[in-house]
Amino acid sequence: MNRRSIEALIRGGAFDSISDHRHQIFASLDDALASAEQQARAANQNSLFGDDAGAAMPVQMKEVPYWSLREKLQQEKSSLGFYLSGHPYQEFAEELAPFIKQRLVDVTPQALPQGGNNNRRASLAVLLAGMVADVRIQQTRRGRMAIVKIEDGSAQLEVTLFNELYEASRPWIKDGELLVVHGKATMDDYSGNMRVTGEEVMDLASARATFARRLDLGCAEQEASIIARLKELFMPYRGGKCPVVIHYRNQTGSAQLRLGEAWNVTLPDGLLSDLRGLLGEKNVRVVYG
Repeated sequence: MNRRSIEALIRGGAFDSISDHRHQIFASLDDALASAEQQARAANQNSLFGDDAGAAMPVQMKEVPYWSLREKLQQEKSSLGFYLSGHPYQEFAEELAPFIKQRLVDVTPQALPQGGNNNRRASLAVLLAGMVADVRIQQTRRGRMAIVKIEDGSAQLEVTLFNELYEASRPWIKDGELLVVHGKATMDDYSGNMRVTGEEVMDLASARATFARRLDLGCAEQEASIIARLKELFMPYRGGKCPVVIHYRNQTGSAQLRLGEAWNVTLPDGLLSDLRGLLGEKNVRVVYG
């Protein structure tokens, strides 16, 4: 069995008893294969003289971080062609819950107003989220059109994006990436399925900044020196939609400091991660509602 075959088995979780240690086994695979080859060479040499092939050579497992849910599922799909133990949307479901109220499985003909599938001209305003599973480009009289298939673990749904919106959103429309889509759901007469015509497309950072009421940061007296560092972190992300409120506290009291609109920010993972590293996990909170 070659390295590629072993990798596929490990990624896909074929060995249930070791599934919790796949990240370590995968990281240690080169050492294990090298040890096996060395042992095989030693066995061939010893057999010339009739000696014992020798004991197995133990391989020290590498200490590496556990795979995140996304990494684990990507390994499964790479090996098996599908997600086995979950769906990548799970990573975002809790954060999206305050503003994404519909799952893809809920977008059905029965959800259409005025008689459901008996009224083929009816449309339903929707705000949906899902992972990009496929993108097709078609040429129409109106120009290029993208048909983006998204999935959230409950269902798949096709989203039509006309050229101008597609071109503006192309940086976010990548396989396996999360999209938030605002648009209208209608019946597709050709396929008989529901289809969404997109009116606005956002990545997660843009959706956070659009739907968040504010970004709350906690800062204590002894941390006053970090204000300069906060300014440095915010600079690349200014011009967004999300206000920033600093909750400052010292031994005699506390105050809320709302930054001016010029300091409204976008909210990508990188900024939130840097802020949590600076202030601590509990002192960084995106407030929705």
